[in-house]
Amino acid sequence: MKTNEKKISNFLAKNVANLASITKAWKVALPPLEKVAYKFFVDNGDPVKVGPRRQREDKFYIASNIVRAALKAYDNGSPAVRDRMINLFIKGFLTKSNRRKEKMKKFEEEYGTMPPSFLTISPGGNCNLRCKDCYAASVSKGLPSLSFEDVERILKEKFEKWGSWFTVISGGEPFLWRDGDVDIIELARLHPEQYFLVYTNGTLIDKDKAKKLAEVGNITPAISVEGFEKETDERRGKGTYKRILSAFENLRNAGVPFGISVTATPENAELLISKEMIKFYFDEQGALYEWLFQYMPIGRGVDVDHQVSPLVRAKMWEREQEIVRKERLFFADFWNGGTFSSGCIAGARPGGYLYIDWNGNIYPCVFVPFWKDNIHEINKQGKTLTDALYSDLFKGVRDWQLSYNYMCPPNTRGNEIRPCFIRDHHKVAHDLFVKTKAKPGYPSAALCLRDPDYYNRMIRYDEKLAELLDPIWEEQYLESGKKEDKKRIS
Repeated sequence: MKTNEKKISNFLAKNVANLASITKAWKVALPPLEKVAYKFFVDNGDPVKVGPRRQREDKFYIASNIVRAALKAYDNGSPAVRDRMINLFIKGFLTKSNRRKEKMKKFEEEYGTMPPSFLTISPGGNCNLRCKDCYAASVSKGLPSLSFEDVERILKEKFEKWGSWFTVISGGEPFLWRDGDVDIIELARLHPEQYFLVYTNGTLIDKDKAKKLAEVGNITPAISVEGFEKETDERRGKGTYKRILSAFENLRNAGVPFGISVTATPENAELLISKEMIKFYFDEQGALYEWLFQYMPIGRGVDVDHQVSPLVRAKMWEREQEIVRKERLFFADFWNGGTFSSGCIAGARPGGYLYIDWNGNIYPCVFVPFWKDNIHEINKQGKTLTDALYSDLFKGVRDWQLSYNYMCPPNTRGNEIRPCFIRDHHKVAHDLFVKTKAKPGYPSAALCLRDPDYYNRMIRYDEKLAELLDPIWEEQYLESGKKEDKKRIS
């Protein structure tokens, strides 16, 4: 297997080095490269490390779709965007530089495991909108925010100690954050070694801001929509949708790659994956990706019944597979798409991430509103962010992942199309929060933890979900390619 992995590494290094020369003809050049890559990753992939054959196919398709999206961004990008796409994003996504390998190896030698790949940070919670059911429960003003010094320390540590080149910025509204002369765009300018995905409502992206984004080249905005004008304005406020369309135009004209971020509820779930929706945003507006977040019953306006039903989730999974495999688009549903990421990526798992909010609280996940450590407190104690990765809360999440699916043999893996620690396996999460005496991030989280009705309804949701989704996992993943994988393992 090591020989095969070396061949894969050499193949990637060779072809990534030649990407700049094939970008103008990538639509012709990429398919034959993908054919070779398919043989490496799917036919010869490691069943234990990567998963059963169909899962290896899922990972191949999503990875190749990401590369396709990046090459489209290169085609339409500003000079700085083109440079960052080839020399940072694509190389960072497909290969590990010697420097990164050294950092990751050193981390593994010290801690006995590989580091997380990235983190999400919300430097400020303030927002100019008041969207219903916002996970962040953000407000227009008055919340604390992280200083530039705080954020700078975090970005340096993740890069220098973890070898992490990718950072997600959330909020609140990220484009409202500022400390002195430093805002989000200037922050990216100061860190050309990192690529930033910024979740934003898009309403502040005027021509001037789009121009500045084009000049730094290492930011892609993921703009929130809820469907079309009716659905978006109902949740985000009248007139928001038109401002978003204006932001799209500004970004296109400036040569800045962007995508959309959507929240699925019973009212709009099937619309968000419809052919009409995909055609409008990808083909007509120029979005390069779609992140789909299913409504989570946390934050402001907690309502268990507002989750996408198990039956609709099963329908969504089928359509989402079509979008990724047949329409060849960069599309990710973080709940139905666990096969792309080897399940739950919370708790700073290798290849996974963690979340830091504007108070400095350090969470296993954006959607897990419980924490043990705070960056201000650990800094006072002379510790670092890395020390926080080894709290009993974070270790508990990772222990569950290892027992459920992560790095398990194919025939013993838990269902990765219901991967979510807190939502799809609520009893595990609830018991861990109680055992570790984790602190709630806001009042509604504390109420949910003590509410027996909330707990029982979440458990019933999980039971119905398993009833509908487990047969899909067992038949299409565990049974598919079983003989071949067994032979490869032996």
